[in-house]
Amino acid sequence: MIKKYLFIGIILISVVPAYGQQVLDKVLAIVDDDIILQSELMQLAVNYALQSNINPQANPTELEKLQNQVLDNMITQKILLAKAEDDTVEVSEREVDNVLDEQIDRMIEQLGSVEKVEEYLGSTISKIKRDFRTEVEDNLKVEQLKRQKLQTIQISRREVQEFYENNLDSLPDLKETVDISHILIQVKPGAEGEAKARKQIDDLLVRVKNGEDFAELARKYSEDPGSKNRGGELGFFQRGEFVREFEEVAFNLQPGEISDVVKSEHGFHIILMIERRGEKINVRHILIRLVATPEDAEATEKKVREIRQMLNEPGADFAEIAKKYSDDATTRDQGGHLGQFQLDEMQEPEFKRVIAGMDPGEISEPFQTRFGWHILKLNSREDARELTIDKDWEQVERWALNHKQQEVFKNWVSELKKDTFVDIKK
Repeated sequence: MIKKYLFIGIILISVVPAYGQQVLDKVLAIVDDDIILQSELMQLAVNYALQSNINPQANPTELEKLQNQVLDNMITQKILLAKAEDDTVEVSEREVDNVLDEQIDRMIEQLGSVEKVEEYLGSTISKIKRDFRTEVEDNLKVEQLKRQKLQTIQISRREVQEFYENNLDSLPDLKETVDISHILIQVKPGAEGEAKARKQIDDLLVRVKNGEDFAELARKYSEDPGSKNRGGELGFFQRGEFVREFEEVAFNLQPGEISDVVKSEHGFHIILMIERRGEKINVRHILIRLVATPEDAEATEKKVREIRQMLNEPGADFAEIAKKYSDDATTRDQGGHLGQFQLDEMQEPEFKRVIAGMDPGEISEPFQTRFGWHILKLNSREDARELTIDKDWEQVERWALNHKQQEVFKNWVSELKKDTFVDIKK
């Protein structure tokens, strides 16, 4: 898993073999100079069904409804992508990498392992990532186009008041909300784990340079499940698809040349150049991962408890300590502030459990989740109550603005459709 990308939410490959075998591809729609295939529609619909806990085989009627919705969404997406390209909307490689990282990690978390992801998707991780980089980039361009359109829309006080009066019966009551900050300390491989991995990769490098078969060593020892069964072969790729440290070495190799040990965020690599075709290369690699030891886990727990003791000292400032020690890069600079959440909609059970017993201003004892060790601060808590425009103007204004934005956007898409050739086949 050395690549850094995957799909956004939905996968355009044969996820369920039974469906993939039944579908004979044909064109379902033509959008400008692009087409939508029956296989694409079926695969997306099946994925939406699975994400909605609908069994596609047991609920064919629900699947058919999803197909109609998905087809309309696919047509809209292609129209918006064409508009984004006309407007030269661009997204950075880093944005694409970040989204792909997030999505592949989520799939591994949901299914339990890299191997199960590969079985579920019917392909190797490395191939899936290469195949879907373009789709991710296209989706990000469409989102950027949408943001550019929506950010120009404003709303007046009179429109907010009218929205409130017209929707008063349907606006929800406010649920219990909490505002929280946290300090995250992740379990990371220490010097002992790194030294162990380094010795293992160094021994393999000696064996490779002594003439042992690279592919056989990769099959036996590599810890990249996406390539080890193919003797470490990754297939052809271009710059921007691998982590930087790996690419810097791989693209400088000549066919048949073997690298020295390369360290990346995933561990230690040995790289063998197979072939170069223009701007693309095909390589094999052996990966030995950096793995946290039980001693690393103990050291992390000790560290987080020491930080908790710091917070007991007179004058201790939670935000300043979070800025100094937290491993959460997205909240660290904000003093660990996570924001406001509806308590019953929080995804992490441990967060809900810990917050349930806290008073505003209180700081929790350290506790562990799948992300690492946390120390929580409950900044404030608001009980569930009925919504009123006087007390909750900002919330009503957000809803009113969102409603207006969606209406404007929908009308804009309708206008774009009038100027685009769309032919839906029966």
